[in-house]
Amino acid sequence: MKAEQLQLALRPRPAYEAVDLGVEMTQRSGRSLLRAYVPFALLLVVACGATVEVARWLPSLLLWWCLPWLDRTLLDIYARQAFGDSTTFADAWEARRRAPWIPMLEWLTIWRLSWWRAYSMPVGQLEGQTGAARRQRVKAILRAHRGAATMMQGTFSTIVLCLALGLVALIPWMTPGLHPFGDIEWLGDDSLATQLLWYGAYAGAALFIEPFFVAAGFAMYLNRRVELEAWDLEQDLRHAFER
Repeated sequence: MKAEQLQLALRPRPAYEAVDLGVEMTQRSGRSLLRAYVPFALLLVVACGATVEVARWLPSLLLWWCLPWLDRTLLDIYARQAFGDSTTFADAWEARRRAPWIPMLEWLTIWRLSWWRAYSMPVGQLEGQTGAARRQRVKAILRAHRGAATMMQGTFSTIVLCLALGLVALIPWMTPGLHPFGDIEWLGDDSLATQLLWYGAYAGAALFIEPFFVAAGFAMYLNRRVELEAWDLEQDLRHAFER
């Protein structure tokens, strides 16, 4: 990764400002997200939803567990966006085809419960670090920023939960004749329709928030690399010599 080729204004930022940068990156990547992220997201939703006959709670659990599989595509989109490039579905498919499967397996098993997933995932995917080198690099990236990374991930998880509950709560409001607001016992039954409703609400909330979550972690990662490697100083010196 060459700092002088980045299309972002890199400088040391507070953690909350880095998160804002990530949100802005998501807004600027709208076309790439529609072309590359949405197809994979819909595929995952359908695949997880197909397990509803096995257990009514299984689709939501599987979708939550497999979110790192989507994060790989999102991170690839934002890495390209940082250099001013858009991402097509063909680009995302080729990146997935060439990606090693062992790191993805690790993210779906031993690293799945990481409290700073979006912050440390670029170390393996973008830097290509593995084994002991990856562990040392993650320690360096996390040093003095572990709390901010944990708080960021916890905040986005809370937003997903509140948004999913809000989507379900809209139903009594929007259909007062069919489901009176004071009579919501039907939301707690174990019928197939009700469980699919809860799954749809969670899937909609999670897949809408996930691009912002991954972008925030990626922006915090870039911010940390500015601190470690003085990218802003490097760019200023390069521009000075060019002039």
